[in-house]
Amino acid sequence: MKLNKKKALFNLSKQTLDYKDIDSLRKFINDQGKILSRRSTGLNSKQQKQITKCIKRARTLALLPFLNKD
Repeated sequence: MKLNKKKALFNLSKQTLDYKDIDSLRKFINDQGKILSRRSTGLNSKQQKQITKCIKRARTLALLPFLNKD
């Protein structure tokens, strides 16, 4: 039985995560402002926790909106 390995949609090994880098954080948020899941981004758990922490920090500092109302 062969298991297909997914390629990561976003490669975080080359870049460092920072809550001030809004352009890179917007890649991990959908249209409504929700954080994308690990299944859709292809990240491992450590990277997903870092992304979540950075996004939440940016939201509390009003760099990112909590909700996108359109």
